[in-house]
Amino acid sequence: MVKEIERAGFPVVHIATIVPISLTVGANRIVPGVAIPHPLGNPDLPAEEEFALRRSLVERAFRALTTDVTEQTVFND
Repeated sequence: MVKEIERAGFPVVHIATIVPISLTVGANRIVPGVAIPHPLGNPDLPAEEEFALRRSLVERAFRALTTDVTEQTVFND
């Protein structure tokens, strides 16, 4: 699905907890998530830290979305 959306001209960021699967399916922009049950956060953190974690993941995804890539790229930072 990711490849078809990109083929239509829309960049896609795949936020995934298991990066090797994203690589296998051919996602071009991959942002590693936190954990399988909570890919975009950690409910065990205090509210302020949870918010900061979620915000950093979304900001990383936006950076990935606006980055031109020619091959599969994992955005770790």
